[in-house]
Amino acid sequence: MEREIMEFDVLIIGAGPAGLASACRLKQLDPDLNICVVEKGSEVGAHILSGAVIDPKALAELFPDWQEMGAPLNTPAKQDEIVLLKDKTSSIKIPNWAAPKSMHNQGNYIASLGNFARWLAEQAEQLGVEVFPSFTASEVLYDETGRVKGILTGDMGIDANNMPKDTYMQGMELHARFTIFAEGCRGHLGKELINQFNLDQNKDPQHYAIGLKELWDIDPAKHQEGLVIHGSGWPLEGDTSGGFFLYHTENNQVAVGLIIDLNYSNPWISPFDEFQQLKHHPTLAQYLEGGKRVSYGARAIAKGGFNSLPKMNFPGGLLIGCDAGTLNFSRIKGTHTAMKSGMIAAEAIHHALTNSNDDAVTFEQRFKESWLYTELFSSRNFGPALHKFGRWIGGAFNTLDQNLFNGKIPLTLHDRQEDHAKLQQVTESKTIFYPKPDGKLSFDKLSSVFLSNTNHEEDQPCHLQLSKEDIPLTVNIPLYEEPAQRYCPAGVYEVIEDEEGKRLQINGQNCLHCKTCDIKDPCQNIQWVPPEGGGGPNYPNM
Repeated sequence: MEREIMEFDVLIIGAGPAGLASACRLKQLDPDLNICVVEKGSEVGAHILSGAVIDPKALAELFPDWQEMGAPLNTPAKQDEIVLLKDKTSSIKIPNWAAPKSMHNQGNYIASLGNFARWLAEQAEQLGVEVFPSFTASEVLYDETGRVKGILTGDMGIDANNMPKDTYMQGMELHARFTIFAEGCRGHLGKELINQFNLDQNKDPQHYAIGLKELWDIDPAKHQEGLVIHGSGWPLEGDTSGGFFLYHTENNQVAVGLIIDLNYSNPWISPFDEFQQLKHHPTLAQYLEGGKRVSYGARAIAKGGFNSLPKMNFPGGLLIGCDAGTLNFSRIKGTHTAMKSGMIAAEAIHHALTNSNDDAVTFEQRFKESWLYTELFSSRNFGPALHKFGRWIGGAFNTLDQNLFNGKIPLTLHDRQEDHAKLQQVTESKTIFYPKPDGKLSFDKLSSVFLSNTNHEEDQPCHLQLSKEDIPLTVNIPLYEEPAQRYCPAGVYEVIEDEEGKRLQINGQNCLHCKTCDIKDPCQNIQWVPPEGGGGPNYPNM
Protein backbone atom coordinates (compact mmCIF):
# COMPACT_ATOMS: atom_id res chain seq x y z
CA MET A 1 0.00 0.00 0.00
CA GLU A 2 1.20 3.48 -0.76
CA ARG A 3 1.59 5.58 2.32
CA GLU A 4 0.25 9.09 2.77
CA ILE A 5 3.01 11.68 2.53
CA MET A 6 3.06 15.01 4.36
CA GLU A 7 5.64 17.67 3.50
CA PHE A 8 7.17 20.22 5.87
CA ASP A 9 10.00 22.69 5.83
CA VAL A 10 11.34 21.34 9.13
CA LEU A 11 10.37 18.18 10.99
CA ILE A 12 11.30 17.73 14.67
CA ILE A 13 11.29 14.35 16.42
CA GLY A 14 10.56 14.77 20.12
CA ALA A 15 8.66 17.44 22.06
CA GLY A 16 11.17 17.94 24.85
CA PRO A 17 13.02 21.17 25.68
CA ALA A 18 15.53 20.72 22.83
CA GLY A 19 12.98 20.07 20.10
CA LEU A 20 10.50 22.71 21.25
CA ALA A 21 13.19 25.37 21.72
CA SER A 22 14.34 24.65 18.19
CA ALA A 23 10.79 24.94 16.85
CA CYS A 24 10.19 28.25 18.64
CA ARG A 25 13.49 29.71 17.48
CA LEU A 26 12.79 28.73 13.87
CA LYS A 27 9.41 30.45 13.99
CA GLN A 28 10.99 33.55 15.50
CA LEU A 29 13.44 33.64 12.60
CA ASP A 30 10.83 32.94 9.90
CA PRO A 31 7.12 32.87 10.83
CA ASP A 32 6.25 31.41 7.42
CA LEU A 33 8.14 28.15 7.92
CA ASN A 34 5.98 25.01 8.03
CA ILE A 35 7.21 23.18 11.14
CA CYS A 36 5.95 19.91 12.62
CA VAL A 37 6.89 18.30 15.96
CA VAL A 38 6.00 14.63 16.56
CA GLU A 39 5.96 13.24 20.09
CA LYS A 40 5.57 9.56 21.05
CA GLY A 41 3.96 10.29 24.43
CA SER A 42 0.20 10.58 24.87
CA GLU A 43 0.74 14.29 25.46
CA VAL A 44 3.69 16.64 25.61
CA GLY A 45 5.49 15.99 28.90
CA ALA A 46 4.06 12.50 29.40
CA HIS A 47 7.48 10.84 29.03
CA ILE A 48 9.64 13.62 30.44
CA LEU A 49 11.32 13.11 33.78
CA SER A 50 14.13 15.02 35.44
CA GLY A 51 15.08 16.26 38.91
CA ALA A 52 14.97 19.11 38.02
CA VAL A 53 16.91 22.24 38.85
CA ILE A 54 16.82 24.41 35.73
CA ASP A 55 19.28 27.11 34.69
CA PRO A 56 17.14 29.72 32.84
CA LYS A 57 20.05 30.96 30.69
CA ALA A 58 18.83 29.52 27.38
CA LEU A 59 15.19 30.30 28.18
CA ALA A 60 16.09 33.96 28.72
CA GLU A 61 17.66 34.04 25.26
CA LEU A 62 14.64 32.40 23.65
CA PHE A 63 11.97 34.37 25.57
CA PRO A 64 13.52 37.33 27.45
CA ASP A 65 10.19 38.03 29.17
CA TRP A 66 9.62 34.40 30.21
CA GLN A 67 8.52 35.36 33.72
CA GLU A 68 5.80 37.68 32.44
CA MET A 69 4.79 34.95 29.98
CA GLY A 70 4.07 32.57 32.87
CA ALA A 71 6.84 29.99 32.46
CA PRO A 72 6.39 27.44 35.29
CA LEU A 73 9.68 28.19 37.04
CA ASN A 74 8.20 29.29 40.35
CA THR A 75 10.67 28.05 42.97
CA PRO A 76 14.09 29.74 43.09
CA ALA A 77 16.90 27.60 44.49
CA LYS A 78 17.69 29.34 47.78
CA GLN A 79 20.08 27.05 49.64
CA ASP A 80 22.55 24.29 48.67
CA GLU A 81 23.52 21.37 50.87
CA ILE A 82 26.05 18.74 49.79
CA VAL A 83 26.16 15.61 51.91
CA LEU A 84 28.31 12.48 51.99
CA LEU A 85 26.51 9.47 53.49
CA LYS A 86 29.14 7.42 55.38
CA ASP A 87 26.86 4.49 56.22
CA LYS A 88 23.17 3.84 56.79
CA THR A 89 22.93 6.26 59.72
CA SER A 90 25.76 8.81 59.58
CA SER A 91 26.75 11.55 57.17
CA ILE A 92 29.13 14.45 56.62
CA LYS A 93 27.98 17.82 55.31
CA ILE A 94 30.50 19.19 52.81
CA PRO A 95 31.15 22.96 53.03
CA ASN A 96 30.08 24.74 49.85
CA TRP A 97 33.59 26.15 49.38
CA ALA A 98 34.97 22.60 49.23
CA ALA A 99 32.59 21.49 46.49
CA PRO A 100 32.97 22.23 42.77
CA LYS A 101 31.32 25.57 42.04
CA SER A 102 29.38 23.82 39.28
CA MET A 103 27.28 22.33 42.11
CA HIS A 104 26.07 25.75 43.29
CA ASN A 105 22.52 26.61 42.27
CA GLN A 106 21.86 30.26 43.04
CA GLY A 107 19.94 31.78 40.15
CA ASN A 108 18.40 28.43 39.16
CA TYR A 109 14.86 27.12 39.65
CA ILE A 110 13.38 23.89 40.99
CA ALA A 111 10.69 22.80 38.55
CA SER A 112 8.81 19.99 36.85
CA LEU A 113 10.50 19.48 33.49
CA GLY A 114 7.34 17.89 32.14
CA ASN A 115 5.29 20.98 32.98
CA PHE A 116 8.02 23.18 31.52
CA ALA A 117 7.84 21.21 28.26
CA ARG A 118 4.05 21.60 28.21
CA TRP A 119 4.50 25.36 28.52
CA LEU A 120 7.10 25.40 25.74
CA ALA A 121 4.66 23.47 23.53
CA GLU A 122 2.02 26.14 24.15
CA GLN A 123 4.46 28.84 23.06
CA ALA A 124 5.38 26.83 19.95
CA GLU A 125 1.74 26.37 18.98
CA GLN A 126 1.04 30.06 19.47
CA LEU A 127 3.89 30.75 17.05
CA GLY A 128 2.26 28.43 14.50
CA VAL A 129 4.14 25.16 15.06
CA GLU A 130 2.13 21.95 14.57
CA VAL A 131 2.64 19.61 17.55
CA PHE A 132 1.40 16.02 17.18
CA PRO A 133 1.51 13.81 20.32
CA SER A 134 0.93 10.03 20.20
CA PHE A 135 2.93 9.67 16.97
CA THR A 136 6.09 7.57 16.99
CA ALA A 137 8.97 8.01 14.59
CA SER A 138 9.66 4.39 13.65
CA GLU A 139 12.16 4.72 10.78
CA VAL A 140 14.51 7.26 9.24
CA LEU A 141 13.84 7.87 5.54
CA TYR A 142 16.72 8.59 3.16
CA ASP A 143 16.71 9.83 -0.41
CA GLU A 144 18.63 8.23 -3.28
CA THR A 145 21.81 10.14 -2.30
CA GLY A 146 21.70 8.96 1.32
CA ARG A 147 20.46 12.30 2.65
CA VAL A 148 17.82 12.18 5.41
CA LYS A 149 14.46 13.18 3.97
CA GLY A 150 12.19 12.55 6.96
CA ILE A 151 10.70 9.73 8.99
CA LEU A 152 8.04 7.04 8.86
CA THR A 153 5.49 7.14 11.68
CA GLY A 154 4.59 3.88 13.36
CA ASP A 155 1.59 1.85 12.29
CA MET A 156 -1.27 1.71 14.78
CA GLY A 157 -3.50 -1.28 15.47
CA ILE A 158 -1.04 -4.16 14.92
CA ASP A 159 -1.51 -7.26 17.08
CA ALA A 160 1.18 -9.26 18.85
CA ASN A 161 1.58 -11.49 15.77
CA ASN A 162 2.19 -8.44 13.54
CA MET A 163 -1.26 -8.73 11.95
CA PRO A 164 -3.63 -5.75 11.44
CA LYS A 165 -6.52 -5.43 13.88
CA ASP A 166 -9.85 -3.71 13.28
CA THR A 167 -8.24 -0.51 14.57
CA TYR A 168 -5.36 -0.65 12.08
CA MET A 169 -4.08 2.71 10.85
CA GLN A 170 -1.13 2.86 8.52
CA GLY A 171 1.82 5.09 9.38
CA MET A 172 2.63 8.10 7.22
CA GLU A 173 5.77 9.34 5.57
CA LEU A 174 6.71 12.75 6.91
CA HIS A 175 9.13 14.53 4.60
CA ALA A 176 11.05 17.72 5.33
CA ARG A 177 13.85 19.81 3.94
CA PHE A 178 15.51 19.33 7.33
CA THR A 179 14.78 16.85 10.14
CA ILE A 180 15.88 17.51 13.72
CA PHE A 181 16.18 14.50 16.02
CA ALA A 182 15.51 15.40 19.66
CA GLU A 183 14.38 12.03 21.05
CA GLY A 184 16.15 12.34 24.40
CA CYS A 185 18.78 10.00 25.82
CA ARG A 186 19.52 6.88 23.74
CA GLY A 187 17.04 7.72 21.00
CA HIS A 188 16.66 4.68 18.76
CA LEU A 189 16.84 6.76 15.58
CA GLY A 190 19.74 8.75 17.01
CA LYS A 191 21.63 5.46 17.45
CA GLU A 192 21.02 4.63 13.80
CA LEU A 193 22.11 8.05 12.57
CA ILE A 194 25.33 7.98 14.60
CA ASN A 195 26.20 4.67 12.96
CA GLN A 196 24.94 5.64 9.51
CA PHE A 197 27.03 8.79 9.29
CA ASN A 198 29.88 7.69 11.61
CA LEU A 199 29.18 10.71 13.80
CA ASP A 200 31.11 9.36 16.80
CA GLN A 201 34.39 8.82 14.98
CA ASN A 202 37.37 9.54 17.29
CA LYS A 203 35.04 10.19 20.24
CA ASP A 204 34.87 8.47 23.60
CA PRO A 205 31.90 6.09 23.84
CA GLN A 206 28.81 7.65 25.33
CA HIS A 207 28.41 6.96 29.05
CA TYR A 208 25.12 6.68 30.88
CA ALA A 209 23.43 6.64 34.25
CA ILE A 210 19.97 5.65 35.35
CA GLY A 211 18.00 8.26 37.26
CA LEU A 212 15.14 7.18 39.52
CA LYS A 213 12.77 9.77 40.93
CA GLU A 214 9.78 10.02 43.26
CA LEU A 215 7.57 12.97 44.10
CA TRP A 216 6.34 13.22 47.69
CA ASP A 217 3.84 15.34 49.56
CA ILE A 218 5.43 16.04 52.93
CA ASP A 219 4.54 17.61 56.27
CA PRO A 220 4.50 21.42 55.77
CA ALA A 221 6.47 21.77 59.02
CA LYS A 222 9.37 19.88 57.39
CA HIS A 223 9.21 21.68 54.06
CA GLN A 224 11.87 24.28 53.17
CA GLU A 225 10.94 25.67 49.77
CA GLY A 226 14.04 26.26 47.65
CA LEU A 227 16.34 23.86 49.53
CA VAL A 228 18.54 21.82 47.15
CA ILE A 229 20.31 18.77 48.60
CA HIS A 230 22.83 16.71 46.65
CA GLY A 231 24.92 13.86 47.97
CA SER A 232 26.69 10.57 47.40
CA GLY A 233 27.95 7.56 49.31
CA TRP A 234 25.82 4.93 51.05
CA PRO A 235 24.23 2.64 49.97
CA LEU A 236 26.46 2.49 46.87
CA GLU A 237 29.56 0.33 47.37
CA GLY A 238 32.73 -0.58 45.54
CA ASP A 239 32.94 0.78 42.01
CA THR A 240 29.21 1.58 41.91
CA SER A 241 29.12 5.35 41.69
CA GLY A 242 26.36 7.91 41.63
CA GLY A 243 24.56 10.43 43.76
CA PHE A 244 21.21 11.43 45.17
CA PHE A 245 19.10 14.57 45.16
CA LEU A 246 16.28 15.96 47.26
CA TYR A 247 14.66 19.19 46.09
CA HIS A 248 12.07 21.14 48.07
CA THR A 249 9.75 22.45 45.40
CA GLU A 250 6.45 24.30 45.72
CA ASN A 251 3.19 23.14 47.37
CA ASN A 252 4.90 21.25 50.21
CA GLN A 253 6.39 18.72 47.82
CA VAL A 254 9.87 17.27 47.46
CA ALA A 255 11.46 15.52 44.50
CA VAL A 256 13.79 12.77 45.65
CA GLY A 257 15.94 10.58 43.46
CA LEU A 258 19.07 8.52 42.94
CA ILE A 259 21.37 8.55 39.91
CA ILE A 260 23.55 5.45 39.41
CA ASP A 261 26.28 5.34 36.78
CA LEU A 262 25.71 2.42 34.42
CA ASN A 263 29.40 1.48 34.37
CA TYR A 264 28.98 -0.56 37.55
CA SER A 265 30.51 -4.06 37.51
CA ASN A 266 28.45 -6.09 39.99
CA PRO A 267 25.55 -7.84 38.16
CA TRP A 268 23.63 -8.15 41.44
CA ILE A 269 23.12 -4.39 41.60
CA SER A 270 19.47 -3.30 41.46
CA PRO A 271 19.28 0.49 41.03
CA PHE A 272 15.63 0.45 42.11
CA ASP A 273 16.42 -1.31 45.39
CA GLU A 274 19.44 0.90 46.04
CA PHE A 275 17.08 3.88 45.77
CA GLN A 276 14.54 2.32 48.12
CA GLN A 277 17.28 1.72 50.71
CA LEU A 278 18.58 5.25 50.34
CA LYS A 279 15.34 6.82 51.55
CA HIS A 280 15.78 5.18 54.96
CA HIS A 281 18.91 7.23 55.68
CA PRO A 282 18.15 9.93 58.29
CA THR A 283 19.33 12.65 55.87
CA LEU A 284 16.33 11.89 53.62
CA ALA A 285 13.96 10.18 56.04
CA GLN A 286 13.73 13.29 58.21
CA TYR A 287 11.75 14.93 55.40
CA LEU A 288 9.88 11.92 53.99
CA GLU A 289 8.57 10.29 57.18
CA GLY A 290 4.86 10.89 57.51
CA GLY A 291 4.64 11.99 53.89
CA LYS A 292 2.93 10.40 50.90
CA ARG A 293 4.59 9.23 47.70
CA VAL A 294 2.55 10.49 44.74
CA SER A 295 4.62 9.67 41.63
CA TYR A 296 7.50 7.48 40.44
CA GLY A 297 9.57 7.21 37.29
CA ALA A 298 12.98 6.43 35.83
CA ARG A 299 15.03 7.51 32.84
CA ALA A 300 18.52 6.94 31.47
CA ILE A 301 20.86 9.93 31.38
CA ALA A 302 23.58 10.54 28.76
CA LYS A 303 26.51 11.75 30.86
CA GLY A 304 29.59 11.33 28.67
CA GLY A 305 29.68 15.06 28.02
CA PHE A 306 32.09 16.85 25.70
CA ASN A 307 34.43 13.90 25.10
CA SER A 308 31.53 11.70 23.95
CA LEU A 309 29.65 14.30 21.95
CA PRO A 310 29.16 13.13 18.35
CA LYS A 311 29.18 15.36 15.33
CA MET A 312 25.66 16.78 15.47
CA ASN A 313 24.93 17.70 11.85
CA PHE A 314 24.66 15.38 8.84
CA PRO A 315 23.08 15.55 5.38
CA GLY A 316 19.44 16.53 5.86
CA GLY A 317 19.35 17.01 9.59
CA LEU A 318 20.76 17.45 13.07
CA LEU A 319 21.01 15.53 16.32
CA ILE A 320 20.40 17.73 19.37
CA GLY A 321 19.93 17.72 23.13
CA CYS A 322 20.22 14.46 25.04
CA ASP A 323 19.87 12.54 21.75
CA ALA A 324 23.42 13.77 21.14
CA GLY A 325 24.44 13.98 24.81
CA THR A 326 24.66 17.69 25.58
CA LEU A 327 24.01 17.31 29.33
CA ASN A 328 26.57 18.97 31.62
CA PHE A 329 27.07 16.23 34.18
CA SER A 330 29.29 18.39 36.39
CA ARG A 331 26.19 20.49 37.07
CA ILE A 332 23.67 17.62 36.83
CA LYS A 333 21.82 19.83 34.37
CA GLY A 334 20.83 19.36 30.77
CA THR A 335 17.75 21.48 30.11
CA HIS A 336 19.55 24.73 29.31
CA THR A 337 22.19 22.94 27.23
CA ALA A 338 19.57 20.95 25.31
CA MET A 339 17.60 24.11 24.57
CA LYS A 340 20.71 25.96 23.42
CA SER A 341 21.67 23.12 21.07
CA GLY A 342 18.16 23.31 19.58
CA MET A 343 18.39 27.07 19.16
CA ILE A 344 21.78 26.78 17.42
CA ALA A 345 20.29 24.09 15.16
CA ALA A 346 17.41 26.42 14.31
CA GLU A 347 19.79 29.23 13.36
CA ALA A 348 21.92 26.91 11.21
CA ILE A 349 18.86 25.53 9.43
CA HIS A 350 17.45 29.02 8.85
CA HIS A 351 20.77 30.03 7.29
CA ALA A 352 20.74 26.89 5.10
CA LEU A 353 17.15 27.48 3.95
CA THR A 354 17.85 31.13 3.24
CA ASN A 355 20.96 30.25 1.23
CA SER A 356 19.52 27.13 -0.45
CA ASN A 357 22.07 24.81 1.18
CA ASP A 358 21.42 21.07 1.45
CA ASP A 359 23.18 20.81 4.80
CA ALA A 360 23.25 22.91 7.98
CA VAL A 361 26.95 23.48 7.39
CA THR A 362 27.21 26.46 9.73
CA PHE A 363 26.09 24.45 12.80
CA GLU A 364 29.56 23.37 13.92
CA GLN A 365 30.99 26.88 13.74
CA ARG A 366 27.98 28.34 15.56
CA PHE A 367 28.31 25.66 18.23
CA LYS A 368 32.04 26.34 18.73
CA GLU A 369 31.39 30.06 19.11
CA SER A 370 28.61 29.56 21.72
CA TRP A 371 28.59 29.43 25.50
CA LEU A 372 27.33 25.85 25.15
CA TYR A 373 30.67 24.72 23.72
CA THR A 374 32.58 26.61 26.42
CA GLU A 375 30.46 25.12 29.21
CA LEU A 376 30.71 21.54 27.96
CA PHE A 377 34.44 21.82 27.27
CA SER A 378 35.10 23.14 30.77
CA SER A 379 33.39 20.10 32.31
CA ARG A 380 34.98 17.50 30.01
CA ASN A 381 37.04 15.90 32.81
CA PHE A 382 34.33 15.64 35.45
CA GLY A 383 32.97 12.17 34.68
CA PRO A 384 36.28 10.59 33.60
CA ALA A 385 37.96 11.81 36.82
CA LEU A 386 35.35 10.08 38.98
CA HIS A 387 35.51 6.91 36.89
CA LYS A 388 39.33 6.75 36.89
CA PHE A 389 40.19 7.99 40.37
CA GLY A 390 37.08 7.25 42.45
CA ARG A 391 34.92 9.44 44.66
CA TRP A 392 37.62 11.02 46.83
CA ILE A 393 40.56 11.62 44.49
CA GLY A 394 38.27 12.24 41.53
CA GLY A 395 36.19 14.65 43.59
CA ALA A 396 39.29 16.52 44.71
CA PHE A 397 40.51 16.73 41.10
CA ASN A 398 37.14 18.13 40.01
CA THR A 399 37.06 20.72 42.79
CA LEU A 400 40.54 21.86 41.79
CA ASP A 401 39.68 21.86 38.09
CA GLN A 402 36.36 23.71 38.47
CA ASN A 403 37.24 26.14 41.27
CA LEU A 404 40.82 27.13 40.45
CA PHE A 405 41.13 26.49 36.73
CA ASN A 406 37.50 27.15 35.68
CA GLY A 407 37.58 23.86 33.79
CA LYS A 408 40.60 24.92 31.72
CA ILE A 409 43.18 22.67 33.33
CA PRO A 410 45.56 21.67 30.47
CA LEU A 411 44.68 17.99 30.62
CA THR A 412 41.90 15.91 29.08
CA LEU A 413 40.95 12.62 30.71
CA HIS A 414 39.25 9.88 28.73
CA ASP A 415 37.02 6.92 29.56
CA ARG A 416 37.01 4.63 26.54
CA GLN A 417 35.38 1.50 27.98
CA GLU A 418 31.68 1.17 27.23
CA ASP A 419 29.40 0.86 30.24
CA HIS A 420 27.98 -2.57 29.38
CA ALA A 421 31.50 -4.02 29.01
CA LYS A 422 32.24 -3.37 32.70
CA LEU A 423 29.75 -5.96 33.96
CA GLN A 424 31.41 -8.92 35.69
CA GLN A 425 30.11 -12.47 35.91
CA VAL A 426 28.33 -13.56 39.09
CA THR A 427 31.21 -15.84 40.07
CA GLU A 428 33.44 -12.76 40.34
CA SER A 429 30.92 -10.63 42.23
CA LYS A 430 29.60 -10.14 45.73
CA THR A 431 25.99 -11.26 46.07
CA ILE A 432 23.67 -8.50 47.28
CA PHE A 433 20.52 -9.11 49.32
CA TYR A 434 18.17 -6.16 49.59
CA PRO A 435 15.81 -5.61 52.55
CA LYS A 436 12.09 -5.91 51.98
CA PRO A 437 10.27 -2.60 51.51
CA ASP A 438 8.35 -1.32 54.52
CA GLY A 439 5.52 0.31 52.55
CA LYS A 440 6.23 3.64 54.25
CA LEU A 441 9.55 4.86 52.89
CA SER A 442 10.40 1.98 50.55
CA PHE A 443 8.18 0.15 48.08
CA ASP A 444 8.13 -2.64 45.50
CA LYS A 445 8.49 -2.22 41.75
CA LEU A 446 4.93 -2.96 40.70
CA SER A 447 3.30 -0.49 43.10
CA SER A 448 5.86 2.05 41.90
CA VAL A 449 5.08 1.44 38.22
CA PHE A 450 1.40 1.97 39.08
CA LEU A 451 2.26 5.53 40.18
CA SER A 452 3.89 6.22 36.81
CA ASN A 453 0.51 5.77 35.06
CA THR A 454 2.22 3.50 32.55
CA ASN A 455 -0.09 2.00 29.96
CA HIS A 456 0.45 0.09 26.73
CA GLU A 457 -1.99 -1.59 24.40
CA GLU A 458 -1.27 -5.19 25.40
CA ASP A 459 -2.06 -6.83 22.06
CA GLN A 460 0.80 -5.33 20.07
CA PRO A 461 4.30 -6.46 19.04
CA CYS A 462 6.80 -6.36 21.91
CA HIS A 463 8.89 -3.21 21.63
CA LEU A 464 11.79 -4.77 23.56
CA GLN A 465 13.41 -6.91 20.90
CA LEU A 466 16.09 -9.56 21.30
CA SER A 467 18.61 -9.67 18.46
CA LYS A 468 19.26 -13.33 19.34
CA GLU A 469 16.54 -15.21 21.21
CA ASP A 470 18.97 -17.70 22.76
CA ILE A 471 21.31 -15.19 24.46
CA PRO A 472 19.34 -15.06 27.76
CA LEU A 473 19.51 -18.86 28.06
CA THR A 474 23.08 -19.39 26.85
CA VAL A 475 24.83 -16.32 28.28
CA ASN A 476 22.87 -13.95 30.50
CA ILE A 477 21.27 -16.47 32.87
CA PRO A 478 24.27 -18.80 33.38
CA LEU A 479 26.94 -16.09 33.53
CA TYR A 480 25.10 -13.08 34.99
CA GLU A 481 21.90 -14.52 36.55
CA GLU A 482 20.12 -12.36 33.95
CA PRO A 483 20.95 -8.82 35.13
CA ALA A 484 17.97 -7.35 33.24
CA GLN A 485 15.66 -8.49 36.05
CA ARG A 486 17.63 -6.22 38.40
CA TYR A 487 18.76 -3.22 36.34
CA CYS A 488 15.26 -2.68 34.92
CA PRO A 489 13.42 -0.31 37.31
CA ALA A 490 9.95 -1.50 36.29
CA GLY A 491 9.86 -5.31 36.52
CA VAL A 492 9.81 -5.75 32.74
CA TYR A 493 12.28 -8.65 32.72
CA GLU A 494 11.50 -11.77 34.73
CA VAL A 495 13.22 -15.16 34.84
CA ILE A 496 10.60 -17.92 34.96
CA GLU A 497 11.50 -21.48 35.94
CA ASP A 498 9.18 -24.38 35.08
CA GLU A 499 9.47 -28.03 34.09
CA GLU A 500 11.30 -27.00 30.91
CA GLY A 501 13.90 -24.97 32.84
CA LYS A 502 14.60 -21.25 33.07
CA ARG A 503 13.42 -18.71 30.51
CA LEU A 504 13.25 -14.94 30.21
CA GLN A 505 9.80 -13.37 30.22
CA ILE A 506 9.42 -9.80 28.96
CA ASN A 507 6.52 -7.85 30.47
CA GLY A 508 6.63 -5.01 27.96
CA GLN A 509 3.46 -3.40 29.29
CA ASN A 510 5.41 -2.28 32.40
CA CYS A 511 8.09 -0.44 30.42
CA LEU A 512 8.89 3.14 31.52
CA HIS A 513 10.89 3.79 28.32
CA CYS A 514 13.98 4.44 30.42
CA LYS A 515 16.27 2.66 27.86
CA THR A 516 18.48 1.10 30.56
CA CYS A 517 18.14 -2.38 29.03
CA ASP A 518 19.27 -1.06 25.65
CA ILE A 519 22.37 0.34 27.35
CA LYS A 520 23.40 -2.16 30.05
CA ASP A 521 22.71 -5.59 28.53
CA PRO A 522 26.19 -7.21 28.52
CA CYS A 523 25.72 -8.70 25.03
CA GLN A 524 23.94 -5.63 23.63
CA ASN A 525 21.17 -8.03 22.67
CA ILE A 526 18.16 -5.92 23.72
CA GLN A 527 16.99 -3.28 21.26
CA TRP A 528 14.40 -0.74 22.43
CA VAL A 529 12.06 0.40 19.65
CA PRO A 530 8.98 2.56 20.13
CA PRO A 531 5.70 0.82 20.93
CA GLU A 532 2.39 2.04 19.55
CA GLY A 533 2.05 5.81 19.80
CA GLY A 534 0.79 7.09 23.14
CA GLY A 535 2.02 4.06 25.07
CA GLY A 536 4.32 4.28 28.07
CA PRO A 537 4.28 6.39 31.23
CA ASN A 538 2.03 9.38 31.72
CA TYR A 539 3.97 11.46 34.19
CA PRO A 540 1.97 14.23 35.85
CA ASN A 541 4.17 17.00 37.22
CA MET A 542 7.47 15.09 36.97
